[in-house]
Amino acid sequence: MIPLRSAILRPGSQEAFLCSKCLGTSRTQSPSLRRFWSSSNRRTGIAENQASLLLQKTYFSANRLYDNTGLKGGFISSFASLSSDQPAHPYTSQSTNKPPQTSATPAESTETSRSESIATHQVSEELPHRRRKRLKEEAGRQNGQAEPVIPLDASAQLSNFSSSQPTTSLKRKLAAYFALTKPRLSFLILLTTTSAYGMYPISSLLTLDPAMTPLPTLSTSTLTFIYLTTGTFLSCCSANTLNMMFEPKYDALMSRTRNRPLVRGLVSRRGALLFAVATAATGLGLLYVGTNPTVAGLSAANIFLYAFVYTPLKRIHVVNTWVGAVVGLIPPLMGWVAAQGQTATTGHDTWRDMLFSEESIGGWLLGAILFAWQFPHFNALSHLIRDEYKAAGYRMLCWVNPAQNARVALRYSILMFPISIGLWWVGVVGHGFLVGSTVANGWLVREAYGFWKHQGAQGTARGLFWASIWQLPILLVGGLVTKKGLWDGVWRNIFGQPEEEEDEYVYYDEEEESVLEAEKQAHSTSSRTGTLSTT
Repeated sequence: MIPLRSAILRPGSQEAFLCSKCLGTSRTQSPSLRRFWSSSNRRTGIAENQASLLLQKTYFSANRLYDNTGLKGGFISSFASLSSDQPAHPYTSQSTNKPPQTSATPAESTETSRSESIATHQVSEELPHRRRKRLKEEAGRQNGQAEPVIPLDASAQLSNFSSSQPTTSLKRKLAAYFALTKPRLSFLILLTTTSAYGMYPISSLLTLDPAMTPLPTLSTSTLTFIYLTTGTFLSCCSANTLNMMFEPKYDALMSRTRNRPLVRGLVSRRGALLFAVATAATGLGLLYVGTNPTVAGLSAANIFLYAFVYTPLKRIHVVNTWVGAVVGLIPPLMGWVAAQGQTATTGHDTWRDMLFSEESIGGWLLGAILFAWQFPHFNALSHLIRDEYKAAGYRMLCWVNPAQNARVALRYSILMFPISIGLWWVGVVGHGFLVGSTVANGWLVREAYGFWKHQGAQGTARGLFWASIWQLPILLVGGLVTKKGLWDGVWRNIFGQPEEEEDEYVYYDEEEESVLEAEKQAHSTSSRTGTLSTT
């Protein structure tokens, strides 16, 4: 006899005795309960003697749905397998609606039920954007076309539009020639040029009447702005057209450039050459007349660097990336010099004064931002299509030295911090720029660190590419919004701070200053002689 405690008996009862035969009989399961557990075990592939161990592990699990001990094959999988006969998603109907097979073995049926339940569970929890991506990939595989690594550029899209038009259509010609300009790249260059022009700190002398001061008053005029933007855009058109002219057979080897107009024969080489010469002459002429000769010289140097140095160097040495970064540095400097030329006086408007004076520091800092930005942007982009660059024969770090490619991207991303602080230090932007630039640069560095850590794997290259796409406009637009002194008038209107009196500032010409100094000397001499005569 085995004594039993009152804890397992009815309340109020005392200790009782139970024979071993009766105890064994009480522990046997009922037929229905035994059938339920055995069917569940067969579905999960677990032996009956392991059922208690499975229950103990999964009952105390923190997340029983995703517990790796197999609770998916317990209660949940029993209900999932019962409902798997009806498809929970239209794209699982092929796998779930299968004719019954009478000759299936227990192992095959167990594997089938488990795969069906897992597939049903995964599809039911699929996020909308993941579903759209999956459907797009499935459609591409059915059509025999692979999804592009990066979206098509504007030139390729314009070329596709041009080829769809009739041969004699004017739209066909206009779209083909416009595709030669690389519109998105040209727009980015315009953004950097005009941002630097707008961030130049205009002197208070420019708000005075021209009769009071010999300085011009057109530094922020609409006319000068139009000359600068039009001339810069036409110069970009010339440089990009020459770049396409020199490498059509290599562009045909890459999916990113194979749809360009010269590759597809939408524009002849002679037509492209005439277009490049015409846009260069017109653009440089507008910059020379509307801004100053230094800006026109910088634009001409940029066309030469991009078309005749950077383009052939891509097939020779990896230093081409640094040359391309110098090409990106020049447009902000052009905008800064265009504004600086409006405040320059006669005799102080040479190219040395424009480029290497104290007032030109802000322009060089803005150019440094574009120089440093080139590396995380292009290194991430080139990593995505590194095999195509290698097949086309372009010497890029992404395949020549992938480790250095990631290090360079991270190094120049970190360099963004001191450059941005330098803009605030020299008085170009206000305190708000420090906050905005720190957030944008921190995001870029975070993506660049992941790109370096994983060597571009796990989607880090694409993440760095899109971070660079957004980071640059945030810096440029943020610099315009937080320009030094831009919000002083608004601050005074809100808080009622008194404006500075105009009498405090008196402006003299050089001749007036010499006359005043002579009068002071004469006055001091007369006062000394008067003192001596009285004594």
